[in-house]
Amino acid sequence: MMREVLYALAPGTLAMMWFFGWGILFNIVITISLAIAFEALMLKLRTRPIRPFLGDYSAVVTGWLLALTMPPFAPWWLLAIAVFFSIVIAKHLYGGLGYNPFNPAMIGYAVALISFPVDMVQWPAANLSSFSSIDFVSAFQHIMLGKPLANWDAVTMATSLDAIKTGLRMEQTVPVIEQGDMFGLFAGNGWEWVSLGYLLGGLWLLYRKIISWHIPVSLLGILALLSTVFWLIDNQQYASPLFHLLAGGAMLGAFFIATDPVSASTTPMGKILYAIGIGFLIYVIRVFGSGYPDGVAFAVIIMNMAVPIIDYYTRPRVFGANRSNE
Repeated sequence: MMREVLYALAPGTLAMMWFFGWGILFNIVITISLAIAFEALMLKLRTRPIRPFLGDYSAVVTGWLLALTMPPFAPWWLLAIAVFFSIVIAKHLYGGLGYNPFNPAMIGYAVALISFPVDMVQWPAANLSSFSSIDFVSAFQHIMLGKPLANWDAVTMATSLDAIKTGLRMEQTVPVIEQGDMFGLFAGNGWEWVSLGYLLGGLWLLYRKIISWHIPVSLLGILALLSTVFWLIDNQQYASPLFHLLAGGAMLGAFFIATDPVSASTTPMGKILYAIGIGFLIYVIRVFGSGYPDGVAFAVIIMNMAVPIIDYYTRPRVFGANRSNE
């Protein structure tokens, strides 16, 4: 199952590399290597067999998801901190795979974002010449050795979500903000293609029955509904539903993060309520929150805490049972 998830991540990953350059590749190599190393270390300390657990690819998936959420060209130590909290704290200190109440990748990302907010917003501008704007050697020296990039200020740019939130605070309107260089046809320049890559991979997971429709459809549905309502009320102050669906981590969250089989709800109705909660919180954090431009990680973690009570009250009735003996 985890291998299928990795296959499904390929289209979005390739799109991210195309638009953001070598940094994504470095992220993937570093986070997966560290995830496997921390996994093996914790298994050894817990006297568990190492090879069978490494062979389930769960650590690889966690590392890969972190690589896609962390900024390209982030220093290696920041990636290490995120992976440490994902594998050691959020996963193994709760008992290992199957016992973690929170999505490990989102815990690692949230810790890095809260602790190092400046480093976590250093995203390069998405463009078709990302590989040439920062070459492989310069990327290696910056990420691994901390050498400043000579043209870093020239290639960095606010993400579309951050640009919308900042512009509205400066009393600009959404149509005026969307005339900036970081915007594409529907969402952030490059991000809409990345999101479509994740959508393609998510549809593959649905086709292969690795995930069910309940979580992605409910999450994206409530996000689209809320954004449509507010956009129709005032399209000068609220971005369009296509923007919210294709910007940031909405697609990645809907198909690959919220659907985590361990930390997500397990009952059919519970999955729908769980996903609706995530979509609702994403929109609230994006539009009305004062701090972070995207809210996928925080929304998932908050709803992870609600999973036990959601599952408890949405348990399907056992065949042959009645209300008197349930």
